[in-house]
Amino acid sequence: QVQLVESGGGLVQAGDSLRLSCAASGYTFTMYTMAWFRQTPGLEREFVAAISRSGGGTRYADSVKGRFTISRDSTKNTVALQMNSLNAEDTAVYYCAAARLGYLTTLSRDYNYWGKGTLVTVSS
Repeated sequence: QVQLVESGGGLVQAGDSLRLSCAASGYTFTMYTMAWFRQTPGLEREFVAAISRSGGGTRYADSVKGRFTISRDSTKNTVALQMNSLNAEDTAVYYCAAARLGYLTTLSRDYNYWGKGTLVTVSS
């Protein structure tokens, strides 16, 4: 069955960097747009970044642009999120998601599969 398993979360200080990884299995990885979302308690799930099926296209939320980088490795079926210059507002549970679409989308409802999330806590 389809599985998305996130890893790499943890507790860091403001200004630090962290790299999240998502391992995908159970479907044809190269046919899916991949993305990261995040959610804090009491708030809706928020789009963070997306990467196209080929890896040639990316899209970012304004709040992370210039600090976060999304990438994918189709030989390993993984997608990563490199997060630099972290601040307290980045504290959230981060989710990996897959959409069987040929374009980048920021809408959570477009994504077919979701991981269980990994917690990132940034102390100020």
